[in-house]
Amino acid sequence: MLRHSLRYDKLSYWREDMPTEKIAITMEKKLVQRVDALVEKRLFPSRSRAIQEAVVEKLTRLDKSRLARECAKLDKKSEQSMADEGLGTELSSWPEY
Repeated sequence: MLRHSLRYDKLSYWREDMPTEKIAITMEKKLVQRVDALVEKRLFPSRSRAIQEAVVEKLTRLDKSRLARECAKLDKKSEQSMADEGLGTELSSWPEY
């Protein structure tokens, strides 16, 4: 079931999200109780929001660590020489400000 939702985000304004889809998940009882405690303390408006934000945060961290791993593969000297290549001719063609 796809639907659009409006949500109140962390930046304190309403915005329209991408389409959402309802799913069912299975979680350990103690984990559900911890999520419920956060909802009860009004840190999240619902279980769904708490879990959604946790998933987004985890995926963001995974993306960042993947970027870091890929950057670590680069040869700094080679990258610098490619960056410097042609820089002299480019500088002369830039307009002065």
